[in-house]
Amino acid sequence: MSTDTRQPRGLGGVIVATALPYSEDPAAPAGLAVDYDRYAEHCRWLVESGCHGVCPNGSLGEYTALTDEERRVVARTAIEAVGDSGTVVVGVHGAGAHQARHWAEAAAEDGADGLLCLPPTMYRANRGEVLAHFEAVASVGLPVMVYNNPHDTKVDLTPDLLAELAGIDNIVAVKEFSGDVRRVLEIRERVPGLAVIAGADDVVVESLLMGATGWFAGFPNVFPAESARLYELAVSGRLAEARALYEPLVAAFRWDSRTEFVQAIKLGMERVGRIGGPCRPPRGPLTPDQRAQVEADMARAIAALAKQDG
Repeated sequence: MSTDTRQPRGLGGVIVATALPYSEDPAAPAGLAVDYDRYAEHCRWLVESGCHGVCPNGSLGEYTALTDEERRVVARTAIEAVGDSGTVVVGVHGAGAHQARHWAEAAAEDGADGLLCLPPTMYRANRGEVLAHFEAVASVGLPVMVYNNPHDTKVDLTPDLLAELAGIDNIVAVKEFSGDVRRVLEIRERVPGLAVIAGADDVVVESLLMGATGWFAGFPNVFPAESARLYELAVSGRLAEARALYEPLVAAFRWDSRTEFVQAIKLGMERVGRIGGPCRPPRGPLTPDQRAQVEADMARAIAALAKQDG
């Protein structure tokens, strides 16, 4: 019998979908080996900077480009690096319920606090298939945050479908990435027991003001302390201060909702002195025009933060 008496941690606050650093290695897939030491340091830095936790193996973490062994070690690295200092919500996305449940079981074995799960990837699942998918993942026993990203999965976890999903034991939250802030109130009205987590960086303040209780985020990889402060200002109702901090960041934050979000966030990390680096295929480098726009958006954000700090 397990002697672990810890209570499940909440899945709210600022949880960072972590970017993954690589080092050049001709023997590794695409010539890029996962740099686990730098990744562990990055996870610790995010939590030490005020974020509430991290998510390994999300879309930003390029989970689809990893081998099965790499994916398991990435999750273990985050869990070990953060320890009791924060929450670790492991991405367990899979093409089918059997794959997603496999990764959920591995995450539970490795000590994760919760799971983030998309509907079936690479397949436009119907309502019954979506329910079966999440039932399989939730049966593992960890708190589950379902992930609504209709842009990529072509499956929309609508408020009425979420009401049905919330009846499954262990489903406790939804990462809402539709971009429609009207969803926050509608979900809260229909499913008051389901935590709504802001999923898109460029509507985070709007979502938090409407009652979202967390931010599952990309750009805190770049601005963790500032993001943690933005979250606290928004949830405490300090709107003028929140807007003053948020508005110069939004142009950069919009990249979180674009196809090239991984490349853009990694470039942003480099501009603040962190390790960003390349992505594995199929993600390639930004075009010159894209790179110039990210540079401009980041320069505006950095200058505004420097002025506020000064």
